Amino acid sequence: MDEPIHAIEPFRYHGLWVFSDAAVDLHQEPFVSGADLMIEKLVRGIADADDGFVLLFSAAPFPGYQADLEWQRSQSGGYWYRSRELREEGWLTAALLKYFPEPPPHIYVQAKAKTA
Repeated sequence: MDEPIHAIEPFRYHGLWVFSDAAVDLHQEPFVSGADLMIEKLVRGIADADDGFVLLFSAAPFPGYQADLEWQRSQSGGYWYRSRELREEGWLTAALLKYFPEPPPHIYVQAKAKTA
């Protein structure tokens, strides 16, 4: 089965990286506990990323992905992932299950500038 590529538009809100996705009933869902540091590294070189950028992610590799996040463990209702490329470990909230039936072993990600 082919894995879909999901797209969200994170932005800064009160100093935090957050995203909203009406399709899955999420509003200003934060990236915390290291996931925010991963985003900082992914958006280097994207002008005005604080105002929003496109984050593509999938459980399968896709052309142009920047980092492979590998599942480490579950904790506090969320999921720890580590990226060798980003040299970071980050915690993703249970909102992950709005996109996947269970935490995937790998999440492949790419950050891109928004286009008009």
